[in-house]
Amino acid sequence: ELCRYLVNTPEQPDDANNPIRSMMGNGMRPDVWMNFKQRFGLSRIVEFYGASEGNVAFANLMNKDCTVGMTSAEVALVKYDVLNDEIVRDSSGRCIPVNEGEPGLLLGKITEDTVFEGYTDAEATEKKIVRDALESGDAWFNSGDLMQTVDVGFTMGYPHYQFVDRVGDTFRWKSENVSTNEVGEILNSFDQIEFCNVYGVEVPGADGRAGMVAVTLKEGVSSFDLNAFASYADAELPTYAVPLFVRIQQDIDVTGTFKMVKGDLRKEGYDIRQCTDPVYVRLPGSKEFVSMDESTLERIQSAQAGF
Repeated sequence: ELCRYLVNTPEQPDDANNPIRSMMGNGMRPDVWMNFKQRFGLSRIVEFYGASEGNVAFANLMNKDCTVGMTSAEVALVKYDVLNDEIVRDSSGRCIPVNEGEPGLLLGKITEDTVFEGYTDAEATEKKIVRDALESGDAWFNSGDLMQTVDVGFTMGYPHYQFVDRVGDTFRWKSENVSTNEVGEILNSFDQIEFCNVYGVEVPGADGRAGMVAVTLKEGVSSFDLNAFASYADAELPTYAVPLFVRIQQDIDVTGTFKMVKGDLRKEGYDIRQCTDPVYVRLPGSKEFVSMDESTLERIQSAQAGF
């Protein structure tokens, strides 16, 4: 998110007049990538992906855009049930590989060359291992991340990948999977939004989780145009992915490495008794957002709002 901060600063005519030609890091989102690269005159972005305890890593060695690159390790992307938070297996108990370009849970095969040493807690270690995934006796490291293959042109036969979401962040609504990262990328392009944080919230009487977004406004924006935002979201997102709740914050919570924090937001949800920020809701059948009040909250919590 550091690069998003820089992209959101006012443009200057000499933005590209700097000595930086390449950069290395992780977490560059596709909606920021090209804008950042062109505005600041970069010729190369070396995006990488990995985890300190993981057994696989990816790197964008071929200078392709909007990708974490490739890996020499044996990996698999398998179907994941977001609603039940579990890997999907077929009738024989095997994991099901996804199709090209389809999001799937990233697994890294545990071998002599790609070891998963685990944690000091044996039980925690075992929870990260998927056994008998594609064949009897195999073992794979569960990354906890959804990824997809992406077509970036000629790559000498090496598949390239794109990060989609953490499995705990993706949610399901109206029988569809909703990626918080993908929705966030689109909503961040709305001209009044500085940053947005998308997450799913439970709604009594409805299956899955409804979309909610916490936003901070750009400098100089004194009042958020909710009607314009609703129209923008309707035009740019599929119906199931349009957020039904909006929370306006002064600042977005981030970690020390600029990753957005969702835990407290999910816990507080749209309950105005738990948060002091303004909260708005788009009720079923409505094109507009209205301010959340005690009466509306009670209707939603008693499953009388019709979601």
